[in-house]
Amino acid sequence: MRIVTARLNHETNTFSPLATPLSAFRPLWGEAAREAGTGSATALGAFLAFAQARGMEVAVPVMAHANPSGPVADAAFEALSAAILAAVAEGCEAILLDLHGAMVTESHDDGEGELLARIRAIAPDVPLGVALDLHANVTPRMVEAADVIVGFKTYPHVDMAETGEHVARLVGRMLDEGLRPHQAWCHPPQLAHTLRMDTRVPGPMADLVAAARAMEARPGILAATLFGGFSLADLAETGVSFVVAAESAAQARAAAAELGAAIWARRTEFVYHEVPLAASIAAARAAEAGPGTGPVLLLDHGDNCMSGGTCDVMDVLAACLEAGLDGIVAGPICDPETVAALFAAGTGAAAEVRLGNKVALPGFPPQAPLALSGRVAALGDGSYVVTGPTYTGQRFSMGRAAVLDTGRARVLVTEEPHEPWDLAIFIESGIDPRAARFLILKSRMYCRPVFEPIARATVECASAGVTSSDYRLFPFAKLARPTYPIDLEATWTA
Repeated sequence: MRIVTARLNHETNTFSPLATPLSAFRPLWGEAAREAGTGSATALGAFLAFAQARGMEVAVPVMAHANPSGPVADAAFEALSAAILAAVAEGCEAILLDLHGAMVTESHDDGEGELLARIRAIAPDVPLGVALDLHANVTPRMVEAADVIVGFKTYPHVDMAETGEHVARLVGRMLDEGLRPHQAWCHPPQLAHTLRMDTRVPGPMADLVAAARAMEARPGILAATLFGGFSLADLAETGVSFVVAAESAAQARAAAAELGAAIWARRTEFVYHEVPLAASIAAARAAEAGPGTGPVLLLDHGDNCMSGGTCDVMDVLAACLEAGLDGIVAGPICDPETVAALFAAGTGAAAEVRLGNKVALPGFPPQAPLALSGRVAALGDGSYVVTGPTYTGQRFSMGRAAVLDTGRARVLVTEEPHEPWDLAIFIESGIDPRAARFLILKSRMYCRPVFEPIARATVECASAGVTSSDYRLFPFAKLARPTYPIDLEATWTA
């Protein structure tokens, strides 16, 4: 028995100016993809374990993941899709895919739907299971093509492998028992703010994920997933949705409608109200003077790496310096030009730089780079190994990395945008983030499991970037309207 499995992940911010060519995915092909996926804490890792346990022949045409950015280049999408399609065309008894669910390409608003439709044209009757990110913008085309869709139930995401196991378990029943899942999709006209999706804390997201888990315990319900959606994508189906797989179509429809009505009833709780940056800086100062130990964590959610931010908007660092704060650690700031200048100067040398604000943001007023002077404290290759809990054991690279020490701030500057997955991003560059008074990260959520335990407080900071929580900054053209909370008068019945 032969199985085809692959990983192809991209969360597309259609407002981001960052290009997404094939190289952004750092694709691994064939045997290299299989080796990298085996044992990884991903859905692909779970799929490979499933195949191994059953003694199945397995083809892994590609393993590819790109950080959130602008629409995927057509050439990249075609190359990655072609590898998967070629493997399916050779024949197989099952297909298991680790996708994101919010990919937009230059030519296809629904990248995953397009891929799945092409697969179905080749293999119309082969069991097809798909694992998706919690932030997927699910479409009817995806639901129609896949036999079963299951999404992550945690944010930050720590159940990627568990989700893959769930998908594989159901596909296994299709192979062994002749199970034929029926799926239903429910999509209230609602955008949920990412900062209201933390499943670790009491609130609407945790409650509704718990409701979905409870629903999965009902007889006949095979899977139930709340997708928070990725709001910074301009397509008709952007926003929250539920997908339910059940043993009967009627049961799936009723369950999806039940969950849809539940989230719509709590729609106001999914709105994040950001405060002015000056108020956040004042709150950070007050927190640092208060009880506790460790740095105050300032999260620049308007320039969030893992939502397509450029990682070079300087609003938060500039505001901290203007307010007289010191003991600052900030980064990673993406500025290849400054990295080159610091490398040219050399370790220990004095340097004057104009940092950040170099990537034009369509629709946003231009900002001048931040003038800084100091000493080159460290230079390195920007690579490190994650210790956990997300992507544990995987090696990442930020491109070349340099540290500028201004006296009041130590700034980690890198050649590539990079999410602060781990303390090692700073430690490998000679910075102990635990010793900082203020720690500025361009992150919303993924940093929290690592950095919040060492912090005395967390303050969310709004900057004028392409991952802002202020939807009024974005010219939505394709989004179905009315949609809450852009349109407060929106009404809907499940």
